[in-house]
Amino acid sequence: MVTTPHVVEPKCPGAVERYIDLSQYYDRSGLQPIKQDILSVTTEYQGHYKRAYRCLGAAGELRRDMNELLDGEQVQQRLAKRAAGIISRELKGPSHGEGRTDQRFLSAVTHKGAVALWDTVSAQAERIYELSDNYALAHHLLSPILTAALAAGHDAVACPDPMAPDRLAHLIFPGLSLAFVTSTQEAPWPHHAFRRLRLDTMADPYVYRLNRPRLRFTKRVVSALLEEGVTDLVQAKEAHDRLERLYNPYVNFDGVFGTADRLAQEVLALKGT
Repeated sequence: MVTTPHVVEPKCPGAVERYIDLSQYYDRSGLQPIKQDILSVTTEYQGHYKRAYRCLGAAGELRRDMNELLDGEQVQQRLAKRAAGIISRELKGPSHGEGRTDQRFLSAVTHKGAVALWDTVSAQAERIYELSDNYALAHHLLSPILTAALAAGHDAVACPDPMAPDRLAHLIFPGLSLAFVTSTQEAPWPHHAFRRLRLDTMADPYVYRLNRPRLRFTKRVVSALLEEGVTDLVQAKEAHDRLERLYNPYVNFDGVFGTADRLAQEVLALKGT
């Protein structure tokens, strides 16, 4: 109710979309005496968010740097070969048309640290491949598996890496009761796995030994940046909660809920036509 407005601008106002103005439910006269408190806390929580994003962005860049050190052509060939073996075992049978992909984030960095919704995986799959991967190599294994599964007509839930959204981190095939999860030091897979693949061992041993000091240093810096980012997210949430407490006494929630109920009825009526 009190964060920076999350506005979706209408593309066809009136014809398709319309604005819903909830600002009418603020007690503006009641908010004036605490205006400076609101401005101060708003500046505080926005500052924490900016620093958190900088720390997490820097951590993401360093993770990409580690990946580029090890992610050579030979590594990609090894992963593609391993993917081909999995495809032949797990995706047997004739094609049933093109499958559908739903994209969902399964993991994230939050004020509670690195969080992964592992129960979501367990609820949809019995056979779970755990991909032990600290250098973001899993994408080269998961991408051909996803392509083959869709070509065979299997629907998939594709889960990007939250630190590198252009790369896959997890795959779920509910219709096959099959999943692939990337397990890292920050968010390890906590249950028994159907199979466990150590993707770190796919790296070229010579390249790894040559760059071991750099990789160890970078991993420490990434860990420190993630910790700092999480700390700022915690502080941002605390400031945001204070902002909520400042605003809440001056919001007519009955009016807000009434508007929500009316809109829900309108949507349901449209759905029935």
